[in-house]
Amino acid sequence: MSDAFTTRILNIATGSHETVTDLTQDCEEFLTQSAAGRDGLLNVFVPHATAGVAVLETGAGSDDDLLAALHTLLPADDRWQHRHGSPGHGRDHVLPALVPPHATLPVIGGRLALGTWQSVCLVDTNKDNPNRQVRLSFLG
Repeated sequence: MSDAFTTRILNIATGSHETVTDLTQDCEEFLTQSAAGRDGLLNVFVPHATAGVAVLETGAGSDDDLLAALHTLLPADDRWQHRHGSPGHGRDHVLPALVPPHATLPVIGGRLALGTWQSVCLVDTNKDNPNRQVRLSFLG
């Protein structure tokens, strides 16, 4: 593509449970089509008030450790002033302050320049919203 900026929306079904969803392969496929061997930046953005984007190791338990840490920091109980939705849902609205809804990552030669064990992940603790959108944008 000759455009300096391209974007794609991913529709991710997260279901009715808390989840860390690895988006790395989706990011790489997007860059294959959008970056065409160029250097630039990939921005990953979640347009939701109750989800975030994290760069972490997956598959070795770190994703489950992240959810456990979020349970410790943000218990799903009745302490939250934001009270609509399922019990403890107010914590989901605090999540993006700890796990931001975006990440900007380097792209070198059309490939995502992550560390050996790094993955790009959607973090979703909101059991009330089973479907999420993630916007991938490449700026060359």
